[in-house]
Amino acid sequence: MFKLSNFQSTILAYFVLINFITFITFGIDKGKAINNNRRVSEKTLWVMSLLGGSLGALLAMKTFRHKTKKLSFQVVLALILALQVLLIYLILK
Repeated sequence: MFKLSNFQSTILAYFVLINFITFITFGIDKGKAINNNRRVSEKTLWVMSLLGGSLGALLAMKTFRHKTKKLSFQVVLALILALQVLLIYLILK
């Protein structure tokens, strides 16, 4: 097993938390869509993804079959994920 520094532990905890919150928010939005209630805005979902919750967003889209037919949403989410992968690559190289 490897030991994480305090900084690494904090970053890991942040990403676990933001992805969990993003996943739950997508689920709440799906429930609201089914019940014809006021929805979570797409901007909010995109911002949560941009802040590090893109994996939670992708998992929620698959799990809840939510936002899977809306191409414009998928394009923005794909761009966010590509940006995050690029940033990770640049940081680690």
